[in-house]
Amino acid sequence: MSLTASLAAIGRPVLAALALIGRLALYAFETVTHLLRPPFYGREFLHALVQIGWLSLPVVGLTAVFTGGALALQIYAGGSRFNAESVVPSIVAIGMTRELGPVLGGLMVAARVASSIAAEIGTMKVTEQIDALVTLSTHPMKYLTLPRVLAATLAVPVLVGVGDAIGIMGGYLVGITRLDFNAAAYLKNTADFLETWDVVSGLIKGAVFGFIVATMGCFYGMHSGRGAQGVGRATKSAVVAASVLILAANYILTELFFSA
Repeated sequence: MSLTASLAAIGRPVLAALALIGRLALYAFETVTHLLRPPFYGREFLHALVQIGWLSLPVVGLTAVFTGGALALQIYAGGSRFNAESVVPSIVAIGMTRELGPVLGGLMVAARVASSIAAEIGTMKVTEQIDALVTLSTHPMKYLTLPRVLAATLAVPVLVGVGDAIGIMGGYLVGITRLDFNAAAYLKNTADFLETWDVVSGLIKGAVFGFIVATMGCFYGMHSGRGAQGVGRATKSAVVAASVLILAANYILTELFFSA
């Protein structure tokens, strides 16, 4: 293989990735700009709020309670090596509010919501319902994308806050039933070491993650290929892209919030 062919083989996927990033950035920017211009479809927004927020609560809550319990067991096992078992309540609370609550909540919502949005909008494209919206002078971005993105941006921080509380409660239950902590001392230790910024930073992450999840679902749904295979690929791509971007955004936000 010649040098030119080798460079071309490397360059093609790089250029394709850069082009995709550019299209995603432009799509997200266009979504934000539509927020400032009428009309606004309130019924679609409320429907998306229920679908994304309320119906995602069970999976986020179950994830949080088991994560909090497992985190308490792991921290106790590690802390016992250094006679530092007393740090379990504070580390569970900080770990849940800063990292595990937002990230796991975002990933669970991505698995449930990004796939659902991509499949729904992809099916609408395949069946030419989006073309029908254009024919009726309804902007697809206004009617399909904006309500879902706004609902996810507002709902996911609430889910993260509820998940934080449930996760801390999971650690509390394991602490007092399995690790012989005093209930009052556990709660006091949690309250003494947990700061407001720990909670607020996690809620900000939740808003960013919600924006990412809904944007990826709408983008890949809008760009779905024809037929069942095209919708399937769009659904898979939406979940993968949302999950990777959540982890990347989590690192960037953690660096901004907590770097020395």
